[in-house]
Amino acid sequence: MVLSDRDIKAYLNSGKIKIIPAPSLADVLGSCSIDLKLGNTFRIFEHSKHAFIDPYDAKSSEEVTKLINVKNKEPFILHPNDFVLATTIESFMLPDDLLARLEGRSSLGRLGIVVHSTASIFEPGWSGKVVMELGNLGRMPVALYPGMRICALTFEKLTSEVDIPYGKKKGAKYLNQESPLSSKMNLENR
Repeated sequence: MVLSDRDIKAYLNSGKIKIIPAPSLADVLGSCSIDLKLGNTFRIFEHSKHAFIDPYDAKSSEEVTKLINVKNKEPFILHPNDFVLATTIESFMLPDDLLARLEGRSSLGRLGIVVHSTASIFEPGWSGKVVMELGNLGRMPVALYPGMRICALTFEKLTSEVDIPYGKKKGAKYLNQESPLSSKMNLENR
């Protein structure tokens, strides 16, 4: 069951869902979603310096990318066929009986911008910033600005609380992330 705007407000007011900094609901609350804003930190891929990425080599995964910070009111230009990781300004926390889904915004989708390629679910017990997998599927570069509404979250109630929330999982690789971390696939068993 997807939460309505009424339910999202009730969950925020009760503290079951926490969003920091607290959003202006008049600006970002939709009928069944809440918009989040683009942060200043991006992880770009330095593809011209490396022949390939080895996901099981932590050094390779880290060296092929670089963190950059964009000042407020300055654009980050996302070129066609480019792929970057970026965060939202907001962090959020979920209870043990609710999941969140990352959704794109139609206004940006119409420009060719997608906000995730695979990672769209935030498990119950999640805590941290959203890291988006931004891509430009269009033919023209698009300017993205820190502080602009970039994505939306929807929330779904589970049939019961989970036994092991994300925050208590042994392999919670991205818990409490504050910046767009590089892949931690190297921590998985092969």
